[in-house]
Amino acid sequence: MDLGRRTAATAVRRPLRQRKTRMNASLIRRATQSLVALIATSLVGCASLDTDKVVAEKVEKAKIGPQAAPYKAITNFSSGLRCMDNMLLDFGVRDIAVIVKDLTDQTKKINAGTKDMLISAVSDTTRRSRAIRLVAYGQDSGNTIGFLSQALRREHYAVIPPFALRGSISQFDDTVVRRNLDAGLSIDRLNLGAAATSQASILGIDLTMLSTADLSVMPGVGSRNQVILFKQGKGFDGEAQIRKFGINFSLSTATQEGQSQAVRTLVELASIELFGRLAKVPYWSCVGASNDDEAVVGEMRDWYEGMAANPNEIIAYFQLQMRIRRVYDGPVDGVVNPQIKEAVARYREALGLSHEPKLTFDFFKGYLTAKHEELASRIVPVPAAAAEPSSAPVAAAGAASAAAAATAPLALQLGTLDNVRSFAAGDAVRLSVKPNRDAYVYCYHQDENQKISRFFPNRFRRDARVQASQGLQLPGAMRFEIRMNERAAPETVACFATESDVLTSLPAALNSGDFEPLPAKSLEQLRDVFVSVTKGVLAQEYFHVQAK
Repeated sequence: MDLGRRTAATAVRRPLRQRKTRMNASLIRRATQSLVALIATSLVGCASLDTDKVVAEKVEKAKIGPQAAPYKAITNFSSGLRCMDNMLLDFGVRDIAVIVKDLTDQTKKINAGTKDMLISAVSDTTRRSRAIRLVAYGQDSGNTIGFLSQALRREHYAVIPPFALRGSISQFDDTVVRRNLDAGLSIDRLNLGAAATSQASILGIDLTMLSTADLSVMPGVGSRNQVILFKQGKGFDGEAQIRKFGINFSLSTATQEGQSQAVRTLVELASIELFGRLAKVPYWSCVGASNDDEAVVGEMRDWYEGMAANPNEIIAYFQLQMRIRRVYDGPVDGVVNPQIKEAVARYREALGLSHEPKLTFDFFKGYLTAKHEELASRIVPVPAAAAEPSSAPVAAAGAASAAAAATAPLALQLGTLDNVRSFAAGDAVRLSVKPNRDAYVYCYHQDENQKISRFFPNRFRRDARVQASQGLQLPGAMRFEIRMNERAAPETVACFATESDVLTSLPAALNSGDFEPLPAKSLEQLRDVFVSVTKGVLAQEYFHVQAK
């Protein structure tokens, strides 16, 4: 055996063994890293699934109501706002004036412009109907009482909105349910950790309507809603859920925008609910609720019993609604008369109820939930009524005079209560309007800057019908004033009398809110519109307010 050769061979093989050793160590390290990553990924996945499942189960337990509630995925309530706009128009709702100041965040945790969101929602609710006028002001205008005092000193019209809205973000319970799961793995010099968190929070908004007459709470006219914010996985996505009338509304949110987006959705829902309750219209259909839902039926019954407790209120409600459906053309005064009896009996029959003049809950519920466009094709409208016949005996001469007035062309008298025609700056102007027979009266004011606005009918008296026997005083008991401008420049009042209610037949631009400037260039242009709508059957009169 050649020792020299063996030594050389051994010397050659030794570097090869070292390379194999280093290669084996590298493979082991790579395999270990792959195994660690695989285990860590599994741990993260299990953690996420486990935490999401636990939190989701607890959130479900926190919800109130039936387990098999309907589920709707939404992004917002914009379609519901459009639905409300059409509904307010269909039910003849107009001139609802509401003041609202800043809606504060009582929790100090949500940074969102809640009042601005409400203004946007109301704007979308009045695109066609022009039913709601929201008067917004901030903290610099003082409290509600201070604002009302300022309103009394406004030029031309000292107008006090009949309603005030107050509310706030009243609740934010952060992390009412939370689940954490951590996992770690250490091999040699390699350390790897994984964590997953799921949590749920509750956000709530409360809004209430007040009467500005005494700042008392309007019974049943409020909105109280909550949303559950559910963040899951790594926190980059989440879900918000709102429950209303047994329906679960779900919207996906991003972590950065989840809270503000949830606030906007709650505000839109509150706007639908609040003004629907104020106007007593079936707003729940705009959020997909059934007319037979227990909460819906309960609310309809509350409305009915509240009005039935004051017979004049429920009679006036149906007088106005029957007039809108063109089956009644009498006064809206809350007093029973033969015309309203016949109108109610006819509409009850169209709804499948008995032909009798009864204002029952079944009739009220049927009226709210009916498809009135379909019923209109089956009910013959009544013609415009002439002067109301007197129930008391009259002399032959008086009867002849009444008959002549009923067939005579419409005429209108317009002046002041004390026959004053000139006024000093700031003087109150008190008007008297009297048609020669029962008619619908519309009065407009052109100020010293030639701006024209409607001041009757208005938010304080929505019924334009004026009885010849009583006439009309403006402002009378209505909560506004007319005063001569500070410049003592001439102003003009124009009133029109028609045989039927034509306000909703005017162009949309001229059918906006009361006490608001209209796009009419002159009173003559406005008169031409009335002539076109009434086919020339109208009366008109002007009163010029002169300075002393």
